[in-house]
Amino acid sequence: MADFMTSTQRAKWIFTSQDLIMKHREANQRARQILGEYGTTLMEVDGNGSLSYPEPRNTTKDNAEKHSGTKPLSIEQEKCVRASYEILVQNICKGFNLPRKVKATALIFFKRFYLKWSVMEHQPKHIMLACIYAACKIEENYVSAEELSKAEVSRDHQMILNYEMISLEFDLIVYAPYRSVEGFINDMEEFCNCYVGDDQLQRLKTLQEKADLEVDKIMLTDASLLFPPGQLALAALRNANAVHKVIDFDSYLTSIFSRQSSMHTMSELSESLNSIDDWVSKYECPSDKELKYIGRKLKSCWGLSSHDERKKREKKSKPKSEKSSKEAQSSMASPV
Repeated sequence: MADFMTSTQRAKWIFTSQDLIMKHREANQRARQILGEYGTTLMEVDGNGSLSYPEPRNTTKDNAEKHSGTKPLSIEQEKCVRASYEILVQNICKGFNLPRKVKATALIFFKRFYLKWSVMEHQPKHIMLACIYAACKIEENYVSAEELSKAEVSRDHQMILNYEMISLEFDLIVYAPYRSVEGFINDMEEFCNCYVGDDQLQRLKTLQEKADLEVDKIMLTDASLLFPPGQLALAALRNANAVHKVIDFDSYLTSIFSRQSSMHTMSELSESLNSIDDWVSKYECPSDKELKYIGRKLKSCWGLSSHDERKKREKKSKPKSEKSSKEAQSSMASPV
């Protein structure tokens, strides 16, 4: 993980829990202020990635009175929206058969974006697709914006391109835990003195597959913004090994410390791994009922009219025969 140690990810994108709380609070408070002043929170983006709030149609006073019944989302409600779209990022990447490194990069881009902005300011469906698009390019698994836009009912590929410009602000190189899992598995082969044809090699391969599934769970939490990828990988491997019992994991951790210099003690590492486990155990997937209620509030904040909603429903009701097989595989409705 020497590359990570000198990376912008370590320098700029690893935070404390309190940092995350503060950043989400600041974004929420800014959106609340804009809603009070303009009656809408949704920002506009042009082809150069330039952002602006829409001009109020009336005077500030009139507009505020007109939208006085519009209530902003709470910080917890914003968290629910982000969580629902992070699940959708994973599902869309799976629908396009994209490798896990693309999925991880897209999720981290998405999380970074909403450290700065509120979901009341930018529609998550656009940010989600822009993050996947940027991740595909960076990880050299290119999918066109036109093809990717089929994963959303709106099919607005230009919006994906517009928001891609904004995603460039969040540093392009991402270190994901999946690569670290593979590195630790290779190290475990030496630790176990494995040889070609050894049954232990197959058991370690199974352990890697199960650990990747554990990383999938971790990536839906904010742990990737709090811990280095190596620790995320070790937490995933420890949990997978607890079930499949492939190696003596405590002995393996001890061997790491005996062979390598470390910035942390064994007890500090164990504390970090336990904290990562806590993030996973406390993760809650928002319910459909919650999302429907929050969705109505969010659309009100965006200033979407009933006419806009009718147009969306008309697009959703297009005959299935118009969809290609690829589109049918990857198309999913946004939670909000």
